[in-house]
Amino acid sequence: MMGTTLDTEMKPGNRKGRPNYPVEFKRRLAAAACEAGVSVSKLAMANEVNANMVFKWRREFRAGLFDDAPPQTTTKLLPVVLADAPVEVASDVAAAQPTSVTASVMVEIIIADAVVRVHGGADAALLRTIFQSLRA
Repeated sequence: MMGTTLDTEMKPGNRKGRPNYPVEFKRRLAAAACEAGVSVSKLAMANEVNANMVFKWRREFRAGLFDDAPPQTTTKLLPVVLADAPVEVASDVAAAQPTSVTASVMVEIIIADAVVRVHGGADAALLRTIFQSLRA
């Protein structure tokens, strides 16, 4: 190799690593981002972090992933009233009868240069044979 100089000395790179923000900082920003009327972008700019990070921290905060942070979802309970005796429900026999609907069903499957059209109630064994022959 003419004119080539190999440098064996290790030099530190100029790329900054990702900052590891403290959990309390993340929790504080996430809680502030959850407040009504707060602009997440302005909050991120004021704290010199990327807005996407604040959105992520807010999702994690709401999911309860930060220590001591209660989940933001609340469970609502409905009142239950117990009856003394069972209540009969009137059933409509006509409504319980299934109605038959005839519909024209057609499925079209395109595999490479082949087009397979299946109408109505085709036999599963026949379809399996057709698809295996197309695969070959």
